[in-house]
Amino acid sequence: MIDANMIVNCTVYKKGKKLRDITLDEISDVLEEEGTFVWLGLLEPNVELMNKIKEEFCLHELAVEDAYAAHQRPKIEEYGDTLFVVLHTAQLSGGEVQFGETHILTGPRFVVTVRHGASRSYAKVREHCEMLPERLGRGPSFVLYAIMDFVVDNYRPIMDDLEAKFTQYEAQLFDPAANTGKAYLQELYQLKRQLIRLRSAASPLLDVCTQLLRFHEGLITKEGKAYFRDIYDHVVRFIDTGDRLREMVESAVQINLAQVTIHQNEIVQTLAGWGAILAIPTMIFSLYGMNFANMPGLSWQWSFPVVLVGIFTGCSLLWRRLRKAGWL
Repeated sequence: MIDANMIVNCTVYKKGKKLRDITLDEISDVLEEEGTFVWLGLLEPNVELMNKIKEEFCLHELAVEDAYAAHQRPKIEEYGDTLFVVLHTAQLSGGEVQFGETHILTGPRFVVTVRHGASRSYAKVREHCEMLPERLGRGPSFVLYAIMDFVVDNYRPIMDDLEAKFTQYEAQLFDPAANTGKAYLQELYQLKRQLIRLRSAASPLLDVCTQLLRFHEGLITKEGKAYFRDIYDHVVRFIDTGDRLREMVESAVQINLAQVTIHQNEIVQTLAGWGAILAIPTMIFSLYGMNFANMPGLSWQWSFPVVLVGIFTGCSLLWRRLRKAGWL
């Protein structure tokens, strides 16, 4: 059963202008009209809906199968005159980065977007395209660019948020009152993990843009290639920023571990210092606790005060020496 909520929008365009919204059954008839193309948006469709789309657009069964199944890697594949593009989307929700997928099926006369998981609506993209009839008149290639550009632009706020978080961690890195234990390391690890996932989402777009620039001339016009070159540049800058931030996070982890080690060494030094001080009275008391029959000084009336003064003096001298050396 086809749920109406799975169909976000189904619109026909001609010469860069919106003609009307149509039903799925009208798609094949509209495609016979000269100069028109259809833009269909789907949200987590079921098998019945994808089979319907396959019939209306005459899509390859493998392309439809991949578009239905989530957990695809970012890629671009060609099925005859149809391109299948997979994009990984990302957005912030409650301070956490959530990832989703957008699968795009595009041909000379149509664009089908299939959203899975966390993904922003493409309503703003559609509105923006409709405000540029000259560019929209280029057909599905401009729609493909607009969607890819929207996805890449949504990476930027996430990177800015991760940079802001790292700045806070960096400020606390040399703060004696800051937490340098497991919790801080876990936060840095989570930050690094998110950076790696963002890179995994963005880096394959370089190959996608390269293929769109070099091949598929039947779908991508010469004028349109400049737009995909712009996306390529944005992705390169985003990856460079992410790589630099990840290197800084790795350095912060190493510094944090070094600080923990230094702190532990300081504790060991302090314990060793006090152990050395306590060794003086321990050695003396152990000697006098041997209960020998003949021990010098036992019969002297000042022996006990002298021993105590000697212990105090020895401990004091050792304490001053260790204090000067920084052990206490």
